[in-house]
Amino acid sequence: MSWSAAQYVKFEEERTRPVRDLVQSIPDHGVERAADIGCGPGNSTEVLRERYPGAEIVGIDSSPDMIDAARKRLPDVGFKIADIAGWDETGFDVILANAVIQWIPDHEALLTALIGRLAPGGSLAVQTPDNLDEPSHRLMREVAAHGPWAGKLAGAAEARAERKGADWYFRLLRTHAPRVDIWRTTYFHPLAGGRAIVEWVKGTGLRPFLDPLDASEREAYLARYETAIAAAYPAEPDGTVLLPFPRLFFVATR
Repeated sequence: MSWSAAQYVKFEEERTRPVRDLVQSIPDHGVERAADIGCGPGNSTEVLRERYPGAEIVGIDSSPDMIDAARKRLPDVGFKIADIAGWDETGFDVILANAVIQWIPDHEALLTALIGRLAPGGSLAVQTPDNLDEPSHRLMREVAAHGPWAGKLAGAAEARAERKGADWYFRLLRTHAPRVDIWRTTYFHPLAGGRAIVEWVKGTGLRPFLDPLDASEREAYLARYETAIAAAYPAEPDGTVLLPFPRLFFVATR
């Protein structure tokens, strides 16, 4: 998929709030090395550095555009383009994975490997969207299935990894870490109308649905999706629309 740092940071404050909550929930212990995997444009890395100003921090992401933006934002941090599934560095006191594991298959193998990259006493801190049943994402699938682009988008919904429940993650993590903290939070983001919701998801969840389409198909898909979103998220009298956004968090400490 193609990723745009500029599109992503249109809602930077809203996207960064969950990672602030996550990083503040990491147990206090001496942190000398930390990694931000799937670092995006560096907003999550910045939160990590604020919490651990004396630590050596590395950031990785598979998107060159995201890494370019992160390097400009934090020139003193070591960023590199890398695939998380093939990442093999070890000895970290904290590994942060903010809004990224939903794009990577086989969470059992992935999370087991990430915990193995921690130093003794280290923490794996993860936040992942839990919004596939929300209208914003349900309508992506419905518009994809009932338009002239249905053939092109037949596999778009499969771009995300299979979703698991909190109990599944808890059981898996407890086999590798004696301390597991897991919770779910729904954020309610006030946005300036339904079009803002479309702009939000264009930077993330809509990518698998838009990338296979040509320009005219993309325009038509977005027009139909925007109409459906306006009906699903009615505006308040002042034009504001509340976007509920559920997210699943966990911190596993060795």
